[in-house]
Amino acid sequence: MKKKVAFVCVHNSCRSQMAEAWAKQLGSEVLEVYSAGTEKYHEVKQGAVQVMEEVGINMSKHYPKLLTDIPKEIDILITMGCNVVCPFVPCKYLEDWGLEDPSGGPIEDFRNTRDIIKEKVEDLIEKVKKGEYK
Repeated sequence: MKKKVAFVCVHNSCRSQMAEAWAKQLGSEVLEVYSAGTEKYHEVKQGAVQVMEEVGINMSKHYPKLLTDIPKEIDILITMGCNVVCPFVPCKYLEDWGLEDPSGGPIEDFRNTRDIIKEKVEDLIEKVKKGEYK
């Protein structure tokens, strides 16, 4: 049975979107993937779309979602390191990845964040496969 995982940050416009895209690309056999934000935002950051396109992942149709747009119960909730307290989302496991937001910085910051997220998603998938999240 797939684990429901949600990646959450403030605007759901960059880091959580990249994490959602990586998890869908790499872990679709074990994960049911969502992402959301705690505040409304108008679009996914173009830097995030661009750097994911560089690795062959198309996020051009992605759009920011709110917590109300994802299932009420999640197995694994991953916060991106937003320096805010997220509203309560029922989950079995909660992790904070503590990632800096590359928004407003050079494209290289987006690339570095993309690569860190990929490693973290790969680690998450391996843990799920090993049964570390019951």
